[in-house]
Formats: sequence, structure tokens, C-alpha cells
Amino acid sequence: MSPDEYCEEKAAKSGSSFYYAFRFLEPDRRRAITALYAFCREVDDIVDEVSEESVARTKLQWWREEIERLFDHQPRHPITQALQPHLAPFDLSREYFDEIIDGMQMDLDYDSYPDFTTLSLYCYRAASVVGILSAHIFGFSDRRTLKYAHDLGMALQLTNILRDVHEDAMRGRVYIPLDELKKHGVKPEEFQLNVTDDRHRALFAEQAERARRYYQRAEEHLPAEDRYAQRPGLIMAAIYRTLLDEIQDDGYRVLEHRVRLTPIRKLWIAWRTARRLKRDYRRAG
Repeated sequence: MSPDEYCEEKAAKSGSSFYYAFRFLEPDRRRAITALYAFCREVDDIVDEVSEESVARTKLQWWREEIERLFDHQPRHPITQALQPHLAPFDLSREYFDEIIDGMQMDLDYDSYPDFTTLSLYCYRAASVVGILSAHIFGFSDRRTLKYAHDLGMALQLTNILRDVHEDAMRGRVYIPLDELKKHGVKPEEFQLNVTDDRHRALFAEQAERARRYYQRAEEHLPAEDRYAQRPGLIMAAIYRTLLDEIQDDGYRVLEHRVRLTPIRKLWIAWRTARRLKRDYRRAG
């Protein structure tokens, strides 16, 4: 199996919405973003699936050293071997890969976040940095697109946090800021129960509203001339905003079950968004 095939298989197995967004890219950009996604998946799986904390820390340290080898042109892992040819053409900086690992390390250092300021740093490292690297791969002509990528990463991560609040709690993690739980009279251990009342709904509605503000800010930052190039991110935004609407329409019962979109619905949203962006691009051109 080649390094590219390894990354493609890892992305396909994840069933993530990202996989649907990548399908509309040119081959070289698609290979680059698939390798980046596989890297993110690999280091994220370490903190999610390795039960022994010391082992997880050792594995993350190995990846720090592997990133150093990658930028020294001596990668060993199939994922870094797949990333190597794309570093220079897409101007992918080492500092961002280190930040992503720092974000995964926060999952080992923190089991909850006292306030949104602290959570923001986690979201930046775990998602906004990925958005910025992705923006480089998709291409842009105006640096305001990097602000769009930052805010879109925040929005996607906040949507994930709301969707997975029960699943994360069962792993011993609470990502919704503790001062906001206290404001609504909710205790962290309640997230492990399959019960939703008005306090939970008010708290979760507040989180959804914050995510929506980041989606709106991202849209406002994105220059018109970069919209078509950045279509994978816009496809992701369309899928995740639909997910957010579904969570709201379901009465914010994220403690009772995980709200999902079916693969065919994700594909439909992706196709519809890509078609609209292509039509707008042709009209502008």
C-alpha cells in the first residue's frame, strides 16, 4: 500500500463529513488534504483510544519527533511520507503541525475547561490551525481568507463539542466551559446521564448560538474571489450548520442520543453546495 493509499483508506474509514468535502478537489490538492486529515485523525486517535495516559504521551512525543523528521526530509510514517511532497507547494509550516499535537496534549492535561478563554486555545490548536493549513492547500489570493479559516475551525469544533457532549463525558471530559455550566445550574456529572431538562436546553442553546456566530464571522471574512477555491470548507460549513439545526430541532437532546446526518444527506448537501459555488464562480468570471 502506498502512503497516499494509506491516507485515503484512513479518511474513508472515518466516515467523516470531511471526506465528502474533499471529493470536489483537484487530485494534487485532494492528496494533500487527505494526508493532512489522516495526520489529524492519527494523533486524535491516540488520545481517544489509548487508555494508558503515559503511553498516549509517549506516542504524542513520537509524533513530535516525526514532524521534526518530516521537515528534515526523513519521514518514516506513511502519513508523513504522503505529506512530504506537499509541504513546499502549499507552504505548510511546521509550527502548525506542532500546534495540532499541542492541542491533542491538552486532552491529556485537561479534563474540563474553566472558561471560554481556556477552551478557545484548545479549539484553536485542535481545529483552527487545521483550517488554516487547509486554506493553504485549497488556495487563496487574499490573506483575509486565513481569518475565515480560523473562525470556521472554531465553529466546526464548537459544533462537535455540542454534538458529542455525552460521549465526551463518558470519557471523563467536559468541553463546555465550567463557568457556563454553573450559570445554568448544571453539574458536569449530569452529562453522563441520558436526561434533558430546561437547564440543559438553555445551556446547549447558548453553545449553538456561539457556534453560529463563528460561522457568520467566517462567512464575513471570506473574500469573494477566494470562495470557489475554499469550497471544501464551505461544504463542511453547510453540513455542520445542518447538523446544528438538527440538534436544535431535536430539542437539544444531545445527552440522550447522538444526532447524525445520513451519508446520503451529507453527500446531497455537499453536491448542492459545490454546484451553487460553481455556478456563482462562472457568473463572476
